Amino acid sequence: MSQQSFPMNAWYVAAWDAEVGRALLARTICNRKMVLYRKLDGGPVALEDACWHRLVPLAIGTIEGNDVRCGYHGLVFGPNGRCTHMPSQETINPSACVRSYPVIERYRFIWVWPGDPALADTALIPHLPWADDPEWAGDGRMTPVKADYRLVIDNLMDLTHETFVHSSSIGNAALAEAPFDAFHGERTARVERWVLDEEAPPFWAAQLGKPGNSDRWQMINFLAPATIYLEVGVAPAGTGAPEGDRSQGVDMRVIHIPTPSTDKSCYYFWSHLRNYRVNDQGVTRRVLEGAAGILYEDEVVIEAQQRAIDENPDHVFYNLNIDAGSMWARRAIDRMIADETLTVAEGAS
Repeated sequence: MSQQSFPMNAWYVAAWDAEVGRALLARTICNRKMVLYRKLDGGPVALEDACWHRLVPLAIGTIEGNDVRCGYHGLVFGPNGRCTHMPSQETINPSACVRSYPVIERYRFIWVWPGDPALADTALIPHLPWADDPEWAGDGRMTPVKADYRLVIDNLMDLTHETFVHSSSIGNAALAEAPFDAFHGERTARVERWVLDEEAPPFWAAQLGKPGNSDRWQMINFLAPATIYLEVGVAPAGTGAPEGDRSQGVDMRVIHIPTPSTDKSCYYFWSHLRNYRVNDQGVTRRVLEGAAGILYEDEVVIEAQQRAIDENPDHVFYNLNIDAGSMWARRAIDRMIADETLTVAEGAS
């Protein structure tokens, strides 16, 4: 029996806000098939995507007011999952319901809680204020990745790979040799790295738009089980960025959320946000397209890694110094899973 790879009692991004509307959207989150839509007042709903009657996916049905009608035999279910209508009979079977998942819209994302609904505390949603702050501009996408979501986290917690995977855009040789510091908490991990007085790679040189060497920073922040945001940017060398003055450079917050779909697939939500030239839609478009190319390079490597892992299930991985951040991230995830498993065991005893 394989070990569980994700905790259930956590908030996960199921969709971008713009993906969910007055049409039924099917998503699989943590091996739970869900259907998402919006009520007439705009509020999001997440229901189990299987009709109580014959398990036909509700996603192939229709929305009627605030309810969903099954496309097979016409049963109707409300946002709370209770059946409100059964064709050809007046009495509704009291057991007729589908699961309704806790759902909330925040930071331009639709978050769902696949675990125990009694534990769904909205205070546990990761704090991502730049996502909808008018002082920051940017956009993002969702990329389906055929790999364990933890491989995406490994990739993000060690950006040394930029030197080799993204050499034409955000990586250069100086990055791989730069020192870094790693920190961790109960559910968090952070990696800090500075590359001082070096030539900026192409993507960052274009953003900075100034000649000469630069000081570059990378601060990787992880919150278990699946949220990472990067504080990244460049400034002309010697202008005070390491001491805290980034005013002469360009600064970004890059959000990465690989939501587990199944044990070997995930929805990779990402966005690049900046606090400069916020009204220039051309910059937004160029950054988005450039980021999409960078993410595709990651996708190719990560999916190839998953295939290799599947072909070599007994292989033992060894960690290097650069793996410190991903090690702490995985331990935080494992701790959440262990706590859930213990709680279930205690409840059953």
